[in-house]
Amino acid sequence: MPKLLKAGSFTGDVWQRFDGDAAPIAEGDALLFPLPVWLARRDALLARDASRTGIWLNGDEEPDQIAADIHRFGCIAVNFPTFMDGRGFSCGRLLRERYGFRGELRAVGDIFVDQLHFLHRCGFDAFELPDDTSLDTARNCLEAFSVHYQAACDPA
Repeated sequence: MPKLLKAGSFTGDVWQRFDGDAAPIAEGDALLFPLPVWLARRDALLARDASRTGIWLNGDEEPDQIAADIHRFGCIAVNFPTFMDGRGFSCGRLLRERYGFRGELRAVGDIFVDQLHFLHRCGFDAFELPDDTSLDTARNCLEAFSVHYQAACDPA
């Protein structure tokens, strides 16, 4: 079971990934909907509480598909299918800078602690990490660099 790192600490995860295309949707649950489900059921899902509604984007899915609804999501999870796939970094930056997303931006999938600093610089503020990740290691990786030469989404 992955650990969720937020604000420098491991925390419980209230979000669940919605996997059933035709399954009933419980109103009170905090759910991450895959983009195809959101697009297919958008009108019905717009009635949900925005703070309990999230999106799961895969690396090959463009964030512009949810731009009009960006304010409707409490969380957006960006999936990194493999370590070698860096499209999620661009997706995170676009969500923050171009589309103005202010909710939780979560990196999920095949990410490693040595990427945390760079993910944070691209706007991510929550990270699903392997169960064997130590908190000290994760914190050290987040704060690995104190000087930056390029602009970023983080406040550093």
